[in-house]
Amino acid sequence: MRIGELAALVGVTTRTVRHYHHLGLLPEPERTPAGYREYRLRDAVALARVRRLAELGLSLDEIRDVLADDRGRELREVLTELDADLARQQQAITVRRARLAALLADGDLDPDATVAPDLADALRDLHPAGSAFAALDRDVISLIDTGADPAVREQVLAMFQPLTEPGARERGHALTARMDALADADPADPRVAALAAELAAHLPAEMAAAAVASLDDPEHGRWFELMSTELSPAQAEVLRLMVTALKERA
Repeated sequence: MRIGELAALVGVTTRTVRHYHHLGLLPEPERTPAGYREYRLRDAVALARVRRLAELGLSLDEIRDVLADDRGRELREVLTELDADLARQQQAITVRRARLAALLADGDLDPDATVAPDLADALRDLHPAGSAFAALDRDVISLIDTGADPAVREQVLAMFQPLTEPGARERGHALTARMDALADADPADPRVAALAAELAAHLPAEMAAAAVASLDDPEHGRWFELMSTELSPAQAEVLRLMVTALKERA
């Protein structure tokens, strides 16, 4: 068989066959005197096996490992691992579909609706309506929630809970209003240092410790930098002084 006949027999493209040759997944057959590859039945069987493994979801590197072990012991190990991965993906899809169903059943969607329901409730308590700073804070929290696994999301929600208590909620709203009032202020304004100190004192101990620890993490510390660039100079100075106070407390 020529390469086109082999590809048609197994149901792949000639480009795929050449790619498998290049990766070493399919041995190169002998060539005719004219320089054409001459394939036999065993080549079709080998190609079909590669295709079946790829359809199961194995990566090409995993297929190479499987083919290197003729006794199939590694194949069982790889397939068991693949089955576990698929089970996790299926569970994640189930959770996402449940969240989508809840969203679609809500007749009054709001910007917080796409985050986890419990976190959305907390954000509504924490953020006063009409506040520019609160909107930015909510957006950053929503972005963090997007990439968080369920365990991390539960930890974040637990840290927010003390701030949703009636007394703390009112204090938070007042602090947010003062932050908004600094939008056009000078960083040297005396209100800046005072607000930074009160914000640091307002944060629960667990949240403050997590915030300080995250600043040393290249991935999570990036959120602080991104948020600072969206604020006015005076507001960014409030955050800087607040972080300094939190580090001193830690």
